[in-house]
Amino acid sequence: MRQPTRIVRPYGTWDSPVSPARLAQGIRLSDVQWDTDGRTLVWLEGRSAQGVLVAAGQDGEAPRDLAAGFSVRARVGYGGGDFTVAHGTAYFVADGRLWRQPLRGGPVVPVTPAFGQPAAPAVSPDGQWIVYVHSYERQDCLAITHAGGDGWPQRLVWGDDFYMQPRWHPDGRRIAFIAWNHPQMPWDGTELRLATLEVGGGRPPAVTGVRTLAGGTGVSIFQPEFSPDGRYLAYVSDESGWPNLHLYDLEAGTHRARVTEPADHGRPAWVQGLRTHGFSPDGRYIYYIRSSQGFSSLWRYDLSEGRAEPVAPPPDEYTVLSQIAVAPGTGEIALIASSPVAPPRVVVHRPGQGTRVLRRSAPEDIPPEALARPWAVSWPTAGGQEAHGLLYEPTNPRFESPGRPPGILRIHGGPTSQSLPGFSPDAQFFATRGYVVLEVNYRGSTGYGRAYMEALRGNWGVVDVEDAVSAARFLGEAGIADPDRLVIMGGSAGGYTVLRALTTHPGTFRAGISLYGVSNLFTLAAETHKFEERYLDSIVGPLPEAAHLYRERSPLFAADRITDPLALFQGADDEVVPRNQSDAIAESLRRRGVPHEYHVYEGEGHGWRKAETVEAFYRAVEAFLRQHVLYA
Repeated sequence: MRQPTRIVRPYGTWDSPVSPARLAQGIRLSDVQWDTDGRTLVWLEGRSAQGVLVAAGQDGEAPRDLAAGFSVRARVGYGGGDFTVAHGTAYFVADGRLWRQPLRGGPVVPVTPAFGQPAAPAVSPDGQWIVYVHSYERQDCLAITHAGGDGWPQRLVWGDDFYMQPRWHPDGRRIAFIAWNHPQMPWDGTELRLATLEVGGGRPPAVTGVRTLAGGTGVSIFQPEFSPDGRYLAYVSDESGWPNLHLYDLEAGTHRARVTEPADHGRPAWVQGLRTHGFSPDGRYIYYIRSSQGFSSLWRYDLSEGRAEPVAPPPDEYTVLSQIAVAPGTGEIALIASSPVAPPRVVVHRPGQGTRVLRRSAPEDIPPEALARPWAVSWPTAGGQEAHGLLYEPTNPRFESPGRPPGILRIHGGPTSQSLPGFSPDAQFFATRGYVVLEVNYRGSTGYGRAYMEALRGNWGVVDVEDAVSAARFLGEAGIADPDRLVIMGGSAGGYTVLRALTTHPGTFRAGISLYGVSNLFTLAAETHKFEERYLDSIVGPLPEAAHLYRERSPLFAADRITDPLALFQGADDEVVPRNQSDAIAESLRRRGVPHEYHVYEGEGHGWRKAETVEAFYRAVEAFLRQHVLYA
């Protein structure tokens, strides 16, 4: 059969099926959990600005929304830990309090008063009590309350700056949790604690003792999880230099690394409630997500044979897996899964049989061949070192173009984070229009071992910029993209790298795009939320000793060196990077007549949630690139 003739049109101007309106219509999938009987699965959807719980039973009934009229969202730090499910009831966070609702229908009932911010609820094995993370007036603790809402919540564990991931032992007399203190971030150093409880007498359980089992300064611990029989406590530790799976024997009091390889088995704990592993119902296996250069796969560790193996058949062709949840009873594995050509889905995998899809976050009516697939790349950077990233080539079966394509270098936020090869709306938006996209996982990113992550220590605004500039050089010298039409783009910490690169290397990029980017490190340290208020101690230096570095590396104080066109985007209600950070840069550009655009979105915070904002953002970006990159 004769192939249709491709339309010849300049790169960047191709008609794309990935439209701004399409991207605005999708939903966000953030967590999935089983009820304790393993028969009902509940997940959380972000529908524009609303967080909606959805329940699906194994009886074939259609999924149904829970908590009508509520927007489910926890607000401790960056959020997460929004809900849990136990004994036929969903417990969720909305409006600064815990609520409950039967899965089979019934009224929503408050469990806690509207006091502070709760997150990460965990229900006791007997269903009587809920332990959760609580934050009020900059004081965090583990609190406990009656699951039915009777009585007043009480503090259970306190004295540290931060807590996450509380887990009940099956006997209901012990709780494992993670704690850490300023100036540590959870990927710098945390402690795994085990609390012993006094229970009975109709009173809330009380702590009689707390032991630190693992972790400390320089070792990060992630996600404690008890085995069904209560003998073992699984957790992830990066003591070896890689986040590997460990097991603590509660009877013998011994620790042992069960998976030791140069791969990532945890996640940087930016939010509450993250999970990368879980026990099978019989306790024989630990199912876990293994990540290498960002690409995920599902594995299991056999405790009886001491052997790790990939799960067969694998969950189709998914490249990013998250929020693993193993069903009690059946052993089915629920996940949020995606690939470059499949937006996030709620899937359930039955080992040895296959995977079924319960929910799709987008229509999925674009043919897979019309979307770009990335591959992992590396390039030389400053000091003879190497940086990593994900490369997307221009992809659209309807078009072809002469010459070299323009390129977008996308800088992830964090900065301690990683661009992953799942479905990337930005990458697909640009690649299907004829741009090369390089997602830069600069030194300091996670996913490449602790040493690579620690390269950012004291070097934020230096190595990230060096790696972005060397990435631009790599694209040009390798003939992958037009070196005269490269754009640097990023949000939050990525926006900071954009602004810093434009001040230190003017002319390297044809234009920049900054989303709620940091411009003044002094005000960031003074005004940001509690979770990150000491973050700069490690990646820049402590104040006042490092004041000279804060001034030297703040783009605001070198804003007069920005001469390249710049588009700024900002949420009016951003509490992480307040609007004044972008206002100051915009004022400098306006005063000096530098080509720029400044878009402020009312009702938005640190990122876009409203559908109308998402659509307006992509339309503005496309128009900006046409004017300042394609037709300049």
